[in-house]
Amino acid sequence: MLPGRRLPGFIRRVSTQTKPQGSSNLKILNESYVTDDFTNVSPKILSHVGRSLINEEGHPLNLLKRKVVDYFYARFKGHMGNPVFSVYDNLPPVVTVHQNFDSLLIPTDHVSRAKSDCYYVNRGNLLRAHTTAHQSELVKMGLDNFLVFGDVYRRDEIDRTHYPVFHQADALRLCTQSQLTDRAGSEVVVFEGRNGKETPEKQAEHSIDATKVMETELKSTLVGLAQSLFGKNIQYR
Repeated sequence: MLPGRRLPGFIRRVSTQTKPQGSSNLKILNESYVTDDFTNVSPKILSHVGRSLINEEGHPLNLLKRKVVDYFYARFKGHMGNPVFSVYDNLPPVVTVHQNFDSLLIPTDHVSRAKSDCYYVNRGNLLRAHTTAHQSELVKMGLDNFLVFGDVYRRDEIDRTHYPVFHQADALRLCTQSQLTDRAGSEVVVFEGRNGKETPEKQAEHSIDATKVMETELKSTLVGLAQSLFGKNIQYR
């Protein structure tokens, strides 16, 4: 590189150290993992694991999380007036490749799986790149309304707005046909069956009516959340 020249902003600056030295095992939060040729998580990144800033009383991230939780508790209530959303903010950050990618139908050749984008513990495990990695397992447990908060890890350049460790929140809401019908005020057919066609507005299996009901609720929820965090007078499109 010529003296005085700066690298373009879109070029990643990542560590050349790809495997912790001196051991064939990694111990992360009391769990031991065998390293291999895919291991690229560094001691510096591992030093952030387990800090749980989002649960530290008085920390800005904790205050923000509490405001988000309070909003969902107040907006979505059951017949008895109890909150319907459950909260998960202490799930382990090491997930399987299946959890992080396969369960979300991310193609095997997708760029987001690359070692240049993720912190792999070994070929089968990595530090989660998003809290959505827990979505499938929670749905399989029978949960239909939940919030997930946690630290996530992605290899990226470090600047004023980027750091390889940050925090994310996920919200998932599943509705039955009767719930959609109640919101729409008339009967809503959820699935179109095998003859359904995918369009820019919906997936192939779902009806346009069901999609629109959920779309309206999603937009209303996000606008309401933004207003609760930043004030009623914020501008939005």
